[in-house]
Amino acid sequence: MAEQELQPKIKEEAPAKGERVRPGQVFLPAVDIYETPDSLVLVADMPGVAGEGVAIDLKDNLLTISGEVTPPPAGETLVVREYAVGDFYREFQLGELIDKNRIEAVMKEGVLTLVLPKAEKAKPRKIEVKSG
Repeated sequence: MAEQELQPKIKEEAPAKGERVRPGQVFLPAVDIYETPDSLVLVADMPGVAGEGVAIDLKDNLLTISGEVTPPPAGETLVVREYAVGDFYREFQLGELIDKNRIEAVMKEGVLTLVLPKAEKAKPRKIEVKSG
């Protein structure tokens, strides 16, 4: 079910949405998506992004995740840079079996976790057989 209900957009290049006010690259965060009996869980790696720097938007069935890397405090000088710095952007097409009103998100230590609950009609259920 997960394959049909949460489709990542093609992983090529982050689209230029709106006007960029900061120079630099925009990265597609790496994600893992797994399924539980009640939901789909999306885990996105967004190093350098604080919780208040994350925006999650849902319009129609398009879920958009963006994150802004917090610049270093004034007065600090970069001594060594071993990884590229930039903002994050990723889109996912949601299927009809996701309960869009109950989506939850938590950002902790640079990892964004989204829980996308399945709609009641999507959950498996047992049907009682009556003998008569």
